[in-house]
Amino acid sequence: MKTRSFGFMVAALVFAVDQLTKWIVTGPLALRQIGDQIVLLPIFNLTYTENLGISLGLLTASSDAARWLLVAVTAAIALGVAFWIGRERNRVDQAALGMVLGGALGNILDRARLGYVVDFADLHFGTFRPFLVFNVGDAAISIAVVVLLLRAFLTRKDGPKETIDHA
Repeated sequence: MKTRSFGFMVAALVFAVDQLTKWIVTGPLALRQIGDQIVLLPIFNLTYTENLGISLGLLTASSDAARWLLVAVTAAIALGVAFWIGRERNRVDQAALGMVLGGALGNILDRARLGYVVDFADLHFGTFRPFLVFNVGDAAISIAVVVLLLRAFLTRKDGPKETIDHA
């Protein structure tokens, strides 16, 4: 296996799981109306919602033009990430970038096909919700960003060694 294809395999897996879980929620589980809910655990529900914006509901696309602008911008970012994967040598970074790419592609497909992103994962502790309702792609992107940031700040890059001239 070509070493750089690893990140693309991770992207394909994240994309497939993202789309499969969205299909299960809206298909067999029949959560199709905003607010439809299934309680799975005391701290976790499946709650259907439609996200018209990007992360944290920011930049809401309230028109078709805004929707397609978001598709174009996120597609450009996804292309940049794909290019980065192709150049990355570190497998951890390849995996993290693959998670970003797969999650982004899942959300891009939703937005292009439906006009919104399907979100359903609702983690809560009583009335405290540390996150907005999210999906597998969102989770993959968030985890990957944390991994990339930790690697950037906590790994030491060995630079050229200085030599001491004892002349």
